Amino acid sequence: MLRSGRPLLSRGVSQLRASGDQRPVLRFDGEAFRLKRTGELVRALLVLRLCAWPPLVTHGLTLLSWSRRLLGSRLSGALLRASVYGQFVAGETTAEVQDSVQRLQGLGLRPLLAVPIEEEPGTDRGGEAWYEGNLKAMLHCVDLSCGPPGSLPPQPVLMQLKVTALTSALLCKELTLRLGEPQSAKELSPERLAAAMDSGEDLGISSLSSEQNQHLGASLSRFHRIAQYARSRGVRLLVDAEYTSLNPALSLFVSSLAQCWNSREEAGRDGTPWVWNTYQAYLQDTHERLTRAAEEAERKGLGFGVKLVRGAYLESERALARERGTADPTQPDYEATSRSYSRCLELMLGHVCRRGSQCQLMVASHNEESVHQAVKRMSELGIPLDGPVCFGQLLGMCDHVSLALGQAGYAIYKSIPYGALDEVIPYLLRRAQENRSVLQGARREQGLLSQELLRRLSRSP
Repeated sequence: MLRSGRPLLSRGVSQLRASGDQRPVLRFDGEAFRLKRTGELVRALLVLRLCAWPPLVTHGLTLLSWSRRLLGSRLSGALLRASVYGQFVAGETTAEVQDSVQRLQGLGLRPLLAVPIEEEPGTDRGGEAWYEGNLKAMLHCVDLSCGPPGSLPPQPVLMQLKVTALTSALLCKELTLRLGEPQSAKELSPERLAAAMDSGEDLGISSLSSEQNQHLGASLSRFHRIAQYARSRGVRLLVDAEYTSLNPALSLFVSSLAQCWNSREEAGRDGTPWVWNTYQAYLQDTHERLTRAAEEAERKGLGFGVKLVRGAYLESERALARERGTADPTQPDYEATSRSYSRCLELMLGHVCRRGSQCQLMVASHNEESVHQAVKRMSELGIPLDGPVCFGQLLGMCDHVSLALGQAGYAIYKSIPYGALDEVIPYLLRRAQENRSVLQGARREQGLLSQELLRRLSRSP
């Protein structure tokens, strides 16, 4: 029974499998919404309709400023907490976050906490003190992810990590440029950076200035400290992708961390990786890069963890390419992106089938067809429901899919930002701009929410 007193759905679905591998047939028809309170359904419907309104997404900060002037900070903040903040954010205090996590777990969902901190390309947020403060926030996030002191997490614990919260976006852009130069690329090998992470030695990269080398050393130390602490608490790190101009440097950092923490010695008997990277299917070269990375990890005997997404910087990437006069790195349209996602998904499921727990995959998608493809292929390949493949979606989005997966026994994580209102709302607005197509495409979810509310009203005495 749930704490609300309502019984769990009977796995939401009928059972099948002529092959003997009996698995639930998933139906994303909104039946799982019966697990939610009426107030939650009303809020979700109103917020999703509001977020599908283009002016809010495009001019959110301006509208927020006007609302504060008209209503005052207190009333404006109360309205945000009751709507957008309440829908997409776990809370501000430790108690609020823990309560939100417990509610999700009661619905068969798993938390994927995220500190809403990042640095935009071309900016500098104020030196080492800012990054050290972010490191402290991430160490606290590790503790939050583990639950209350003394408790044992019921499932594998994952946590998101933004590289540009721990190192400068300007340094990432510089490293990306240097990685294209043969001499510098030799100095910037994952093995060399991994050794520097462990020993604290000064790399002295010849193509970087003294100040850049110092910042690189401090950044590597921060990466090592968060990975080491997360490993000690049993928390696996999912490193988010960012802009194309930064991703080669981000992949270098992830490869260096993997060299340290995804080895057989650190991974343990089952070989499960501690550090995962994110791959964006909307980029044209993703399948090729994913193929190389998977093969390299296997060749080195390293665990390989992947979070597969469609991607969230489409408009920004295209605008930047036009501005620079360079080739557009993205797929030409949504259909091409979906084909790319499908190919990458098939590739990774094949590696999972062959390598077992040494290869882990998060199918991070709000697209029902992609989820169905993953579920179907997992069944055909004999991959267990709660094994090396899990699913990921945003808190407050696509709950008709998330709940159905969770009730059917699949491992499904909800990405959960948390923090103070003034810190999180700008972060949410940036995410809304990046995920505009997802928000505007949530009409089906709105329809299912409306159906469930009407069903409840029609049954009222």
